[in-house]
Amino acid sequence: MEEVAATNGIGMIFGALWSLVTNIALGFYNLFYALSHPGQWLNWADKESLLRFVYYGGSKEFLFVFIDIIIVVTLIGFFYRPFLWALVRGIEKVNNGIGRIAAWAGLVMVLQQIIVIFLQSIFRVGEITISPFGTGFTQSVGWYSDTLKFENAIVVALCVSYAFIQGSHVRVDLIYAGVSHRAKRAIDMFGSLFFMLPVAFLTWMYAWYFLWRHLITPKVSASDALDAMLRKARIVKWNVETVSFSANGFNGYFLFKVLMLAFVSLVILQALAFFYRSYLEYIEGEESADKYLDKDTLGEGEEAFEGTH
Repeated sequence: MEEVAATNGIGMIFGALWSLVTNIALGFYNLFYALSHPGQWLNWADKESLLRFVYYGGSKEFLFVFIDIIIVVTLIGFFYRPFLWALVRGIEKVNNGIGRIAAWAGLVMVLQQIIVIFLQSIFRVGEITISPFGTGFTQSVGWYSDTLKFENAIVVALCVSYAFIQGSHVRVDLIYAGVSHRAKRAIDMFGSLFFMLPVAFLTWMYAWYFLWRHLITPKVSASDALDAMLRKARIVKWNVETVSFSANGFNGYFLFKVLMLAFVSLVILQALAFFYRSYLEYIEGEESADKYLDKDTLGEGEEAFEGTH
């Protein structure tokens, strides 16, 4: 009995390894096929093409295509480190740029809240019209009040990776501070590969279908096979969700789901950049710590207050 169980266990391990190798190999084929047949998934005038896009966007096939790209990029970077440094700097520049722009939504949110309070509570205004270029845009005060939630979501979703680069995220430090430079980099590499990336990938697959369930009808699900989705092509139609939190409130509710995907995308990119940076700093030693890192500063003479804001 024990021999049979051991044999079955070995068979399951080899089966899992074979499945992994097969999916990685198919990932290269699927990538080439998708690039050579863009009309089958980008021509949204064709409903079958739209549903292929929906299916593959959150599928196992897409995951392994992404893994294959990571494998190729990583192998190139291992043999040519300047390429890897350029990739790290590029990703961090994108995330820093997006975060610095999105952070202004916090100021807009504060100013908008002040205006809403004054106009609604003091002047009893029911609607606000904005017409900076002669074309008026009129919405209820409740709509502007509801958009505060969306602006807050912009700050949260688009500034997460920026905050990570700046070191402004919360770190629960038990042993990290007391270990050597290379031990820290090893911990960082492990964390990015086995914590950041898996959680981000899982969140993407759920968020992807969560978005499309509120953009088209009939509703799609992660459990739907491709054939089942294509059968829906005859009756599929756009049904963009415009529900609001309150009467006459913000009616772009689907934009919150778009922000979820943007958030996950930036986290995935930052997880890769963090892994590559940690690897490069591990190989090159302590003198390469924070190399090319673009961190915000309060200005000359304010060094003592850095990291406290």
